[in-house]
Formats: sequence, C-alpha cells, structure tokens
Amino acid sequence: MTDDEIRDCYAVMSELRPHLAPEEFVSRVRRQMESFGYRLVCLRDGDVHAVGGIRVSECLAGGRYMEIDDLVAREGERSKGYGGQLFDWIVDLARKENCEEVNLISRVTRFGAHRFYLRKRMDIEAHYFSMKL
Repeated sequence: MTDDEIRDCYAVMSELRPHLAPEEFVSRVRRQMESFGYRLVCLRDGDVHAVGGIRVSECLAGGRYMEIDDLVAREGERSKGYGGQLFDWIVDLARKENCEEVNLISRVTRFGAHRFYLRKRMDIEAHYFSMKL
C-alpha cells in the first residue's frame, strides 16, 4: 500500500479514531505495519467507503487468529453494506491465512457496532481489561 493510499483512508478512519492527527497517520500506520504486521484495508470505488486495520497473530489460548483492530464505514454510508462487505472480505482472508478465528475489541459504549457484530454471527466471549499508564 502506498503512502497516498494510506492517506486516502484517513478521513474514514478518523471517524473511528478522531485522536489521530492527519500528519501522523501515515507514519503510525507504517510503524504498525513494520512492528506488528498490521494491514490497512479498504473498500473503495474511487472514494473510500470503509476502512479496516487487521493483523494475524497467535496465542496459546486460541491458536492463530485474525485481529480486527479497526473497522469503520463512512458516516452517512453505514446502512449501505460497505462495512459488511469489508468485514466479510476480512473473514475470507482469515480463512485463506489459516486462522482459527476472527477477533476484535469494541468499546462497551458502541452499541450500534455491537449489533453489527452480532448480526455477523460474532459471539461475546470475554471481558477485556486495561490500565492507563
């Protein structure tokens, strides 16, 4: 993915991650690509309609899995199926990459996102704990 293609995803990604400044977006994505195998993916037909950030990982508890770090469709286009298409594409990619499951973390207050994930047949399996440092 080129820097221009990454930049094209910023407007949509910033709807989910408003704390990211446009001037740091490309470098942060590149750093995550190099350090963690992060991949920025998008659904576009000229305009970017949905963006995802994914990576493959492995753990003792669940084996090889695809982690969806970010998934967002453009405001005003969230009922048009773009997020669902991108989600389905990510699931297909996870299968091709021999992942045993697809995981994601969603803030407890994102009720609309939770309804979407449940419609996509995801299960709520755990509590996620964090500590600010």
